[in-house]
Amino acid sequence: MGFGGWQPGDVRFVKGFPTSARTALVETDRGFGYLKAMGGPEGPHTLAAEVVATQLAEWLGLPTFDCAIITIDQMDEIPFVDKNGNQTGMAHPGPAFITKYERGGTWSGGKQDLLKLINPRDISALVVLDTWVLNCDRYEPKPNGELGKPRTNRENVFLSEEAPQGQFRLKAMDHTHCFSCGKSWTQALSHIAKIKEERIFGLFPEFRPFLKRDAVLGTANKMRTIDRTTVIKMVDFIPKDWDVSKGASDALIELILERAIFVAETIEKRIYPQGSLLAEEDLELTS
Repeated sequence: MGFGGWQPGDVRFVKGFPTSARTALVETDRGFGYLKAMGGPEGPHTLAAEVVATQLAEWLGLPTFDCAIITIDQMDEIPFVDKNGNQTGMAHPGPAFITKYERGGTWSGGKQDLLKLINPRDISALVVLDTWVLNCDRYEPKPNGELGKPRTNRENVFLSEEAPQGQFRLKAMDHTHCFSCGKSWTQALSHIAKIKEERIFGLFPEFRPFLKRDAVLGTANKMRTIDRTTVIKMVDFIPKDWDVSKGASDALIELILERAIFVAETIEKRIYPQGSLLAEEDLELTS
């Protein structure tokens, strides 16, 4: 899974979706896929976030879609559409991010779907990943002291049918809003306030009974071992056409490395603020 094993070439537009990235279903010479191209309203740095965070998910051991960076040109004619199906623009030529189509669907929000997972421990790993990369587009709690509902997007929880019949496999997907919540990248990525952001991301209330303390700690311990060379290679995978400056890429590297240490050292006490008194949550799933 991830990069390296699947590299489509020609693409043909099938259907567009009114997502922030203006995702399109396309047919390729290697099967169907979901394409995110340049020219969308949030700019190319969301594509860069997708590339880096997907690699981090794979490095942590989370299952991801097969994906690749491909080049599209004006002859491919990939339109952008709004929620009414009206064309709002065209994808720009150049490098684009594509994931391989997989049978499955988005999470309903219910417990029964989660009980059918063949990899329920990856719920814990996904929460650690989302917290590490500041993913505001799955579940983002309000900052401390702010009123209102959290930002939730259950459509970014994918349950793959690439599993035994009647079961699902949770997959890490859609990371366009990691690191900066869809904003352009600058040197501010490495500001201490971002590195030491204390909120837990990705922790839907429905996820909490499925958390496993040892899985949280195991993922956190893995995360703290990431090294600068590995992160630099991930960031270097970003195409130059996506206009990530040297200053922004250096700041991203620092954010990833410094935040790995901070989250590894603090996530247990933030998920289990009363220590061992909450350990029994690991035993709740008996029905």
